[in-house]
Order: sequence, then C-alpha cells, then structure tokens
Amino acid sequence: MFNWWKSLLNTARRATESPVLLRNLWEKEGNVLAIERPSCKCLDAQYQEAGKRRWPKLKMHDEPQDTSTTAWKHLLELVDEAAEDGREEFAPGREMDATEWTTIVTLPPTISKLKAVKHLVLYGSSLTRIPPEIGEMANLEKFSPYTSYRLHWFPYEITRCKNLKDSTVSTRAIYGNYKYRPPFPRLPQLSPEILSERCSVCCAAFKNSGSMQRWISLLVATDVVPLLVHACSEECIARLPAPPNNYVSSPHQEGQEVEQPTVDDFYN
Repeated sequence: MFNWWKSLLNTARRATESPVLLRNLWEKEGNVLAIERPSCKCLDAQYQEAGKRRWPKLKMHDEPQDTSTTAWKHLLELVDEAAEDGREEFAPGREMDATEWTTIVTLPPTISKLKAVKHLVLYGSSLTRIPPEIGEMANLEKFSPYTSYRLHWFPYEITRCKNLKDSTVSTRAIYGNYKYRPPFPRLPQLSPEILSERCSVCCAAFKNSGSMQRWISLLVATDVVPLLVHACSEECIARLPAPPNNYVSSPHQEGQEVEQPTVDDFYN
C-alpha cells in the first residue's frame, strides 16, 4: 500500500512541475519558412473527404533548373567547398539567401563529391527532384528533406547509401503515402529533366533503346518512399527487392489504375 501511495504522490508532483521544453530540431533552418515558396497542388485531393476524393491525372514536375543564376552558381560553390573541407553535414539552404534557395529545383550532379557528408539537410527546400548521384554519397547516414513539399519521389540510387539509417520525410508529400494513398504518375515520363543516363540497378549506360521506368516503394532509412527506377533490362527489374507489406507489391508503371492497399490495411 505504501508503494502505491508513493507512486501516486510522485505522479501528482510531476504533473505540477514545469513542462519539459523540447529542442527545435530545425531552428537553424527557420529563415527558409519566413518567405513565400513555390507550391503545388499535385496531392491536394488527399485532404478532401474520403468518399468524395477525386485524384487528377498526375504529371511529374519537370521544370528545368536555371543554371545561369547567381543562386545556382552559389550552390555549386557550396558543394565544392563542402567536398574540399570534408564536412560531415551539408545544409545548403542554411548558407544561401532564402530567396535564392527557393529557386533551386534540383541539386547538382556534383553532390557525388560529398564523400564525407553524413547528414544532408534539405529542410524547407523547393526541390522537385534529387539527382541519382546522391547514391555516390558513400558516408551518408541521415537524410532530412522535411517540409520539401514539392519533392514527391526519390531516385532509386539512394538505396546505394548503405550507411543511411535515419530520415525525416514529409510523408503526405510523397506518391503512394500510407496516410492517404495518392496515386503515382503513369510511366514512362520522358522529360529530359527526369531521364537518367545509366541504369539504376547495374549502372550500365543506356543504349539507343533508353530506359525502362518503374515505380517501387521501399524502406529508405526510417521512411518507406516511392523510388523511380531507370532499368536497362527486364533482368535488372527482376533484381529489385520486394516492397514492404501494405505497399504495391511489385515494380509498376501504372498511374491511377494501380491497386494500392487501403489506409485501413496499413493499420490492421
């Protein structure tokens, strides 16, 4: 009985103590949310009432990156500096003017030089895609594209980052997310901004026939995300790993037609 009363008193005492203040993990990135950023309505239908939800035909963002701007040149310089000094955290939005950062829709292929980077911070970006060269960031352990609301998918090559263990992704912003099951854009998508020069699986250069595109949902660090595969053959597609339970069970090209598990399936 004494122990019961002691436990009850301790509980009451804790309830009257000052609450513990949690540290803001993104306080260094606060400037990017202080200005208006480009937005999209691709997945807005998921916020409609479930029975009245009507998905539009989705098309991947393929706006080209303006490489003539001072913002792009600044980003290239930041990548070079990070590669040269061997830093372990790369947060370009923190080092760029907030307005500059909103004009960046993709990272440069030179991120392949960031061999020492362990944490890639893309908080609050206006990115619409990430280049496959992210797979060459051999020491990447943590990936944080949180609140990058136009970033709906990731390149399959990110699975080559074997040390990647932690991620912070805005789930509602990605295709096929478990919360609302938005559809995928139908493949192929042939914009030059989306196409790749090499096979995502075996790294072979594509010949005249080009790539075979597939969607696959896989666990990347701590999030299941939609990955775009550029394959050179059916053999390479067959080598893709199995998706986790309660996601589309095999690589696919379909858009709205693909049958996804329901939201209820995920929680049951």
